Amino acid sequence: MITLNDIRSTFLGYFERQGHRVVASSPLVPRNDPTLMFTNSGMVQFKNLFTGVETRDYKRATTAQKCVRAGGKHNDLDNVGYTARHHTFFEMLGNFSFGDYFKSEAIPFAWELITKDFGIDKSRLYVTVYHTDDEAAEIWKKVGVPESRIIRIATNDNFWMMGPTGPCGPCTEIFYDHGDKYWGGPPGTPEEDGDRFVEIWNLVFMQYEQFEDGSRRELAAQSIDTGMGIERVAALLQGTNDNYATDLIRSLIEASANATSTDPDGPGKVHHRVIADHLRSTSFLMADGVMPSNDGRGYVLRRIMRRAMRHAHLLGAKDPLMYRLVPALVRQMGAAYPELSRAQALIEETLKLEETRFKATLDRGLKLLDDEVAALDGKELPGETAFKLYDTYGFPLDLTQDALREKGMTVATAGFDAAMAAQKAQARAAWAGSGEAAESTVWYDVAETAGTTDFLGYDTETAEGQIVALVSGGERIEKAGEGQSVMIALNQTPFYAESGGQVGDTGLIRTETGLARVSDTKKAAGVFVHIAEVTEGQITKGQAATLEVDHARRTAIRANHSATHLLHEALRQALGEHVAQRGSLNAADRLRFDFSHNKALSREELDGVEREVNTYIRQNSPVETRIMSPDDARALGAQALFGEKYGDEVRVVSMGRADTGKGANRDTYSLELCGGTHVVRTGDIGAFVLTSESASSAGVRRIEALTGEAALGELRARDARLAEVESLLKVGRDEVLSRLKALMDERRALTNEVAQLRRELAMGGSATGPEAKTVNGVAFHAQVLSGVSGKDLPALIDEHKARLGSGAVLLIADTGGKAAVAAGVTGDLTDKVSAVDLVRAAVEKLGGKGGGGRPDMAQGGGADAANADAAIKAAEAVIGG
Repeated sequence: MITLNDIRSTFLGYFERQGHRVVASSPLVPRNDPTLMFTNSGMVQFKNLFTGVETRDYKRATTAQKCVRAGGKHNDLDNVGYTARHHTFFEMLGNFSFGDYFKSEAIPFAWELITKDFGIDKSRLYVTVYHTDDEAAEIWKKVGVPESRIIRIATNDNFWMMGPTGPCGPCTEIFYDHGDKYWGGPPGTPEEDGDRFVEIWNLVFMQYEQFEDGSRRELAAQSIDTGMGIERVAALLQGTNDNYATDLIRSLIEASANATSTDPDGPGKVHHRVIADHLRSTSFLMADGVMPSNDGRGYVLRRIMRRAMRHAHLLGAKDPLMYRLVPALVRQMGAAYPELSRAQALIEETLKLEETRFKATLDRGLKLLDDEVAALDGKELPGETAFKLYDTYGFPLDLTQDALREKGMTVATAGFDAAMAAQKAQARAAWAGSGEAAESTVWYDVAETAGTTDFLGYDTETAEGQIVALVSGGERIEKAGEGQSVMIALNQTPFYAESGGQVGDTGLIRTETGLARVSDTKKAAGVFVHIAEVTEGQITKGQAATLEVDHARRTAIRANHSATHLLHEALRQALGEHVAQRGSLNAADRLRFDFSHNKALSREELDGVEREVNTYIRQNSPVETRIMSPDDARALGAQALFGEKYGDEVRVVSMGRADTGKGANRDTYSLELCGGTHVVRTGDIGAFVLTSESASSAGVRRIEALTGEAALGELRARDARLAEVESLLKVGRDEVLSRLKALMDERRALTNEVAQLRRELAMGGSATGPEAKTVNGVAFHAQVLSGVSGKDLPALIDEHKARLGSGAVLLIADTGGKAAVAAGVTGDLTDKVSAVDLVRAAVEKLGGKGGGGRPDMAQGGGADAANADAAIKAAEAVIGG
């Protein structure tokens, strides 16, 4: 039996032989189409090639594209498990021509592949063409399709358009007749929705360009876009019309049955089908970076997860089931999609966490639902009850509808919508009264009407988004022109919004009509706010935009942020477990890290920390991210960021390998809760250099440092400064230290000699000094000094007092026009004369106020040293009584 994996390789191999480049599947999160929640066809990654915006080094391509349809207008979630061909995840095989070949080659390629390489019975094949596309019909006849099996379709089912304007053209579809044992008729008949005739391949001919006035003209470079559903082809090649009976999906169904000890084809058949399908979509979404959350793509992922988990519950699974099935999926699809294997641990861990948490509320929620159903007279559940299930137990509306479907019941959705609207109004009122800036209320309105922003920046720095709001002066506007400052919100963005110590990204936002330069990115009410100035043309709400993060700046920020994690752990290792983050800044030019510690670090401690950080940088270990609950993360040993608020899930970032570390295997060096962006491997940090360590506040120290090119620049600057010192000292580098020590010793000796000479000068140039006069029986020496500072006066006072034996001294130092004053009285006279009184009398004449000290020694100062003589006479008057 030909397997699904065989079909994939056969398809790609065939078109590779026809000169096509085999291109890897693009991620499920579109980077170049802001209108899509998930990639839903093979052409998504080539959109810019078809429109001429981008060129590559090939004009023919073939892919096996992973696709998800579970949100927006392409939403098959409700039908999954109940029909033969609906999926949330599927693979689309395709071949593409970008202005190279057209209908005359595309149709023969398709016919040869399916009838020869796949060996499909020609007599069971039907084709449809657009009713005016005579060219395609003639080519089908030439390859051997009878006119009786060429069906002309007059509706848009066979005319493809990229949008209201732009590339468009007719298409042709290939159908397989599964035989009269199935009900249904050929396409174009009233019975076309039956299971007998199944479309397996659609070939789109991009032939025209559509204009706003409705006119069309032929494209200069006509192109081909095809899509073949691999599951449908596998079904017919394996003798069934049921996608769930094919080898790959059947293996997942049997894995589910084995894990629950139930019959894969028994009463739980639908449950197994839902689980098998949802296992693929949830696993591939997580492999491409989507994590469960309460909004955006993460909310859709959580809905799919919880739907599968409810079906596992109905099968009787007492413990989490989904994560145990991931190895079976990886065995089937890991070779074709290596990202699945790489993310296996993350997928298993996240599924287990989600199912463990959801099972805790599932029983209570289902009991409430059963109680409400039992009390109903009719077949419709009140919307208010469905909303209570959503609000209290996390049951999305479609999960409740799915549960009721098995009972033949529905939900009164109008009541649900009314309850939801009332809650939003209440939340909006609470936000407006929370003390936030008025502008924040605007962003709450944006979040309510346009949704929150999906962040794509963990794995890309470029993407496309759709402008959902423009705000200027606190008001929403429709457009912004050149020179205007504006805040821009988009449905998705690679720009990181400032949080967790990491600064916001900068870069460019381009539309067809204008260019805006983003100077910062912040977050409000779940909306990423791009603070920008329109530098060219005009941008308008609703436009598609190309988003480009400043790569060099983001690279530097990532390096600094990752280095902060290594620094945190190195400090804990060096100083003790009491070290905890108390704030940080991860900017492009530097990092700053505040941490709890009550004394300055020694030079040896700082050198050891710097050396350890660089050791783990050179280790070049991968930086890994996992999603888990905050409690589980802390139990694992992850450090939390100071002042951060955590939701139901957190990102746990690990880096470095240590013999005795953290984590489940005790081999992780740094393990922290963090929502920021990081390097891929620690070696990407480059280098780490400490630049300062200081006090930040009581019990908190601050370290600043540099990484990467900035760190190397700092080392070069230090080297240049040292070279300059060598030149000034006229010694070699090895002699700099000894020469500096000698110079410092020499300086100290000279300083002491100068101080001694100053003292001798102040003493009158001799050991005995100038004579003192007698005032009211008290020996009084007064002197005005120059070349002496105020701090020298107390020592000189003591020397004069010793020389006098008994008496009073007043010294005034002229310090560049200002005066410093000191007075001293020997101990035998302090009950008669106070040094404080002498200083205060002198200071008043010198233009100062106050002065103070002890009765035997006092000091003060004034603004006018020219009045020194008057100051001395005022002091004499105090002694004279």
